[in-house]
Amino acid sequence: METLKDVTIATIITESLQRAMPYVQYREMVKQLVIDNASTGELQNEEMANYTLLNDKRMKRWDKTLKISDDVAAEIRNLKTKQTWVVLTESWCGDAAHLLPVMNKVAELNDAIDFKVVLRDENEELMDRFLTNGGKSIPKLILVDAETLSVKNTFGPRPMGATKLVADYKEKHGEIKPELKEDLQGWYNNDKGQSTIAELVALMQ
Repeated sequence: METLKDVTIATIITESLQRAMPYVQYREMVKQLVIDNASTGELQNEEMANYTLLNDKRMKRWDKTLKISDDVAAEIRNLKTKQTWVVLTESWCGDAAHLLPVMNKVAELNDAIDFKVVLRDENEELMDRFLTNGGKSIPKLILVDAETLSVKNTFGPRPMGATKLVADYKEKHGEIKPELKEDLQGWYNNDKGQSTIAELVALMQ
């Protein structure tokens, strides 16, 4: 029996899906933002525009180079339950630039997965339901049953290995410094999306 809470979340998800876009449309939007020297989100300045430019390059690279092994691809294709994947993001988010291409590649392998992108600042009610340690961390992927809109699982804002790297750094240094961004970038480049693929496959079951 559905509770009021379940109905409310389903309603919020339905409303957000009306503002959602497929990944290919999101990529086109980011490309246009680069041309316009702008970014998504409420804060508009040169720094955010530069992050969007950098992230467009990252996504373009991952879109072209990301590999999924034949065994894992077969496992993904075997999923029968129809799911909608809703990811909250913004163009300036560095983690999202590494992770959204992976989510898209996984979703492309199975017609049962409908992958949609929504912008965090335009979907506050949805974001507020899926905070990380009280914060609006992105990207946040919500796995939803396509028929009932019940939430089956979530992922983000980082895979476990990257999360541990950040936590260890904070414990050692007490604050976030620019060098952490370099370390995180290195982690994503070395991992080549494989940790994220494995975690997504586990969540899909």
